[in-house]
Amino acid sequence: MKLSLHFLLPLLLLSALLCPSSAVLCHPQDKKVLLEIKKAFNDPYVLSSWNPDTDCCHWYCVKCDRTTHRIISLVIITDNKISGPIPPQVGDLPFLQTLIFHKLSNITGPIQPAIAKLKSLKFLWLSWTNISGSVPDFLSQLKNLTFLDLSFNNLTGSIPSSLSLLPNLDAIHLDRNKLTGSIPASFGEFQGSIPNLYLSHNQLTGKIPASLGKLDFNTIDFSRNKLEGDASMLFGSNKTTFLVDLSRNMLEFDLSKVEIPKNLQYLDLNHNRITGSIPVGFTADSNLQFFNVSYNRLCGEIPVGGKLQSFDYSSYFHNKCLCGAPLSSCK
Repeated sequence: MKLSLHFLLPLLLLSALLCPSSAVLCHPQDKKVLLEIKKAFNDPYVLSSWNPDTDCCHWYCVKCDRTTHRIISLVIITDNKISGPIPPQVGDLPFLQTLIFHKLSNITGPIQPAIAKLKSLKFLWLSWTNISGSVPDFLSQLKNLTFLDLSFNNLTGSIPSSLSLLPNLDAIHLDRNKLTGSIPASFGEFQGSIPNLYLSHNQLTGKIPASLGKLDFNTIDFSRNKLEGDASMLFGSNKTTFLVDLSRNMLEFDLSKVEIPKNLQYLDLNHNRITGSIPVGFTADSNLQFFNVSYNRLCGEIPVGGKLQSFDYSSYFHNKCLCGAPLSSCK
């Protein structure tokens, strides 16, 4: 029996509502901006799916919000065909929450100031590139930022103190750059979230600000810099710190006065100028999985108990007069 047109039209309409896969969802302004970004990057193969005749919500490297259909993610990784500076058009994606340019070795120039317009941005990851210039102060305007990774670049200059104004940061990765100057004292004033701090492999100088002792950081990696003076404020039995790496600096403090956090699992202090002895407290309720105090000026017997004897001699050697297992016995 043939269906009359009277019945057929409602069925067709219902089918269109239930099966909108052929509908164009991409916002036209977002599509225009993405095509400008593709052009600025000289039409690389990785962006070949960015065809103006197709829906940009289906393009590779981008993601649309399921409700608004606005672009919320732009992720381009591992492509040496992409070259040049970061296009300013990235700042014209107003709903962007994630921006990742990772292992793009031919991206050069400074961090694009237009990024400051991305007020919804939560995840900014620009790493393993050849971007240069300073860590920009305008990043402090991105109040929704939860993750900042600018590692493995050629960034120079000092760390802006204004980063402490970001209330939701879980991590700051500025490691493996050419940063100079001191660690900002404002890093002891984070409000809300207390971020993991990764500042290693730079040329930072001066003392670790005493203000950092006020906060309970989960992870601190200041290794391979030129930091001096005291670092004991980073420790404390009342803290929940998981990892501390201060290796290969010029730090000088008395380790015997340090109280180790019970949750601490990774402690690397090698190649400094640390004095005193290893506290007996390091054996009590210790969760240490990695421990290295080699190349310092420690003396006295390595306390027996806990996990201190489970680390081999390389964790202790080249100290002034440290002795006891796993080193030679004390006389």
